[in-house]
Amino acid sequence: MNKRTAALLIDDDARLASLVAEYLGQNEVDVTVAGDGERGLAALKKGNFDVVLLDIMLPGVDGLEVCRRIRALPDGAGVPIVMLTAKGDDVDKIVGLELGADDYLAKPFNPRELLARVRAILRRAHPAADPHQQFTAGGLTIDFDAREVTVDGKRHVLTHFEFELLTLLARAAGRVLSRDHLMDALKGEEFETFDRSIDVHISKLRAKLEDNPKEPRYIRTVRGVGYVLSRD
Repeated sequence: MNKRTAALLIDDDARLASLVAEYLGQNEVDVTVAGDGERGLAALKKGNFDVVLLDIMLPGVDGLEVCRRIRALPDGAGVPIVMLTAKGDDVDKIVGLELGADDYLAKPFNPRELLARVRAILRRAHPAADPHQQFTAGGLTIDFDAREVTVDGKRHVLTHFEFELLTLLARAAGRVLSRDHLMDALKGEEFETFDRSIDVHISKLRAKLEDNPKEPRYIRTVRGVGYVLSRD
């Protein structure tokens, strides 16, 4: 990383927060700690953060509600969110993704893995220059450089992960990509996954981009194989 990363950690576990802040601080990531959701939201509105590390089990306003409120902020759609929680139930993971989380890390975790997640997210957020900066299919236009997506001239705001997923499909337009391929390409094999995570994000993309998500025009399902983005 050429510059230090600014991370907002929202977690009421003071000991864990201290350990995470110390370790990430030694690795070019400056961590601001907020002990509850309200203070975290206040810090986010005042500061400029590259990534949010958000615990689900917070006092008062829980992490899922904080995630929803972040995504509702004027500039909240683009900031990557990594959910941190002791819960292992896939239902909690799915709800977090549906509310706009980009990644999910269950406690207890190794700080090195958290650092790897943060670095992977930031690499995807700031990719190397690419000569093909725009994709168009029918009324869908993706501006990779500006990170903007429009359908029939109307701009749609995507979360960080949604944009990365759509970009991956667009780079391989017309070719079917399996769920495993999509997850490996976006996260890497070393990262935790679960069966429905890609499906949840695809469903959210369709809800935003398709006139009729049940009969998608752009992102199509190939049963038993995966997903394909139409080139037409």
